[in-house]
Amino acid sequence: MIVTVRPALLSDAELLHDLALQTFPLACPPTTTPEAIAEFITQHLSVSSFRGYLNDKTREILIGEVDSQPAGYVLFCSDEPSDPDVANALTVRPTIELSKCYVLSNFHGTGVARALIVDGMVRSRSQGFAAMWLGVNQENIRANRFYEKMGFRLAGTKKFLVGERWEDDYVRELLLDDKA
Repeated sequence: MIVTVRPALLSDAELLHDLALQTFPLACPPTTTPEAIAEFITQHLSVSSFRGYLNDKTREILIGEVDSQPAGYVLFCSDEPSDPDVANALTVRPTIELSKCYVLSNFHGTGVARALIVDGMVRSRSQGFAAMWLGVNQENIRANRFYEKMGFRLAGTKKFLVGERWEDDYVRELLLDDKA
């Protein structure tokens, strides 16, 4: 099994939407309704949303493949955090957000997520970022363990809206000085 990472192209918008349809629900707590998940995907993970992200110079999307089969993706955002809870929790600037990291369930544990994040860390460091941060649902134990193993330390908390319900997220931060 060979894991590779490549930058997403504008022509990948439909592929990214298809991956999001299958992976976003995996990150949601069990209390999230199917309607809320569908609404979030429609608003933030549609084909047109991905086209917008791919045309935005402050965003970069990487696709992870296993034996040339799409297996997951990450989306990085270089905008300064606008959420006051996030801005106050972070300790290092300049920082880049690991906004989305989703891998198809049949590829969990194969190194796809790690490869995507390590590639993103290398790219971010080369672009002058000193740290990377992310928000992850407090109930997503698997993801929190993974991010902890990757070196993301707990920095604070924030709220994340899915449907009409505010979810509780951890804010995690990784210093890029000696990682990857």
